[in-house]
Amino acid sequence: MEDRDWSTAPAELLQSAHPWRTFRWYRGQKHYSGTYWSATMRDHVIYESRLELSRLLFADFDPSVRGIVAQPFLLKTVLEGKARRHIPDYLLLTGQVPVVVDVKPLHRLSKPDVTFAFDWTRRVVESRGWKYEVWSEPPAVELENIRFLAGYRRDWLFRAQVLEELRDVDLDGLLLGQVAGCLRNHPEPQVRAAIHHLLWTQTLATDLDRPLGPSHILRRAA
Repeated sequence: MEDRDWSTAPAELLQSAHPWRTFRWYRGQKHYSGTYWSATMRDHVIYESRLELSRLLFADFDPSVRGIVAQPFLLKTVLEGKARRHIPDYLLLTGQVPVVVDVKPLHRLSKPDVTFAFDWTRRVVESRGWKYEVWSEPPAVELENIRFLAGYRRDWLFRAQVLEELRDVDLDGLLLGQVAGCLRNHPEPQVRAAIHHLLWTQTLATDLDRPLGPSHILRRAA
């Protein structure tokens, strides 16, 4: 634990921070806690609800995110004569500016205490030129597609030769249901799994706004 003035705390220090608190299990608890193995971090990242897990999935899928830190710091200040404390849920380190994330269900965002806490947190975060984000329920179909592709995020499970050959094939415009047979010298299940891995890494792209299926058109990511 280290106290720092917010204006001078380096992002590099926060990158190696341990979670301010660890999740708790107890009988009858209403939220779902756990750990998620992040391909970005090559390590486990904690979450305290299924909604936080969904934010982790989106962050892990985002190629601009280079680091994910759960509960990275405790902010303390005095407002309206009272001491205020807040622990953001995540810090996302990107190729641009750090992004501080709070996760909250949409139906709770209008509560006065939540609004107040997030308002002063936003001001503090943005005072450094960083971004602040409040994350609520994402589009259900997009979440399910990313959750499915996350099953193919572990790169060591795929044969390097299959991935390399797929990268050399012109897959632009092909249907997802057609590509499993494009490498005749490899079993179709291996090729299909490798295609899903390339979609996860965004070497390939497709429309994730509808349920992923054989009719999806593939394209090379820009």
